[in-house]
Amino acid sequence: MGRPLRVGVQLPEVERPVRWPELREMARTAEDVGFDSLWVGDHLLYRSPEGPIGPWEAWSLLAAIGAVTDRIELGPLVAATSFHNPAMLAKKAASVDEISGGRLILGIGAGWNQTEYDAYGFPFDHRASRFEEAFTIVRTLLADGYIDFHGTYYTLHDCELAPRARPDIPLMVGSEGPRVLRATLPYVGSWNGWHAWYGNTPQGAAELIAKIDAAATAVGRDPSDIEKTVTVLVGMPGGSGREAGSSEHGSSVPIIGEPSEIAQQLTKFAEVGLDHIQLVVDPITAESIEWLGGVLEILDGG
Repeated sequence: MGRPLRVGVQLPEVERPVRWPELREMARTAEDVGFDSLWVGDHLLYRSPEGPIGPWEAWSLLAAIGAVTDRIELGPLVAATSFHNPAMLAKKAASVDEISGGRLILGIGAGWNQTEYDAYGFPFDHRASRFEEAFTIVRTLLADGYIDFHGTYYTLHDCELAPRARPDIPLMVGSEGPRVLRATLPYVGSWNGWHAWYGNTPQGAAELIAKIDAAATAVGRDPSDIEKTVTVLVGMPGGSGREAGSSEHGSSVPIIGEPSEIAQQLTKFAEVGLDHIQLVVDPITAESIEWLGGVLEILDGG
């Protein structure tokens, strides 16, 4: 029957300092063992009892990953519009899509972690309102290559993308907030939820999907036209509880077991209507990714 849903994997974020050679090995391993997509978090800084922690800058990583892989899709999970002038975010997305040969999925969201806003000097107020303007700018520039925009938070005079991006870079929103969903569901190709939002279970995912479907219907969109995706937390031997950066982001009880047991659990996510999942793996190493290739083989065998 083949793989019942697409499966991606999120690269390390704040679990430990991970240098580029190891990240490159993980990306290539994920592609080699058959993952469908690779994802990086778009964050800057967290505070922990042990001190400050943070990942490398997301768009630099995406460009590098796009250059050292050939097939696998890639994207931010998800890009915080607060950290980027929206026109520059569109420019970065267009550039990474070009470098990767048209493999970018532009995950986008409003951001949430006030620590990094304060540290880097980004305004934390009116995030939904700022996001609505930013999203309009990003989607319009990517689709049309041009916008003249005069808003409350952003002003662009005859802004153009040159060279032009491919006009169908897929957009994915990562949010469960009503305002963000109202702004994005008329336009995006997919939606994403974090595992802590639904308890990391197929039943919880089904309940969350029902809310997203209702929000899509409310804005006049056929819910079946929106691909549903969620992260799934997976625990493996040697895992010690993958950090989420902040307790505000939450965590979940991971799915554990032999490859056949994990494959069985992932199949249940397809059965409740999910089209694509992104595995958040504990521990996240090249060896873990290679081990999960066995899960993919089982899924492929039906």
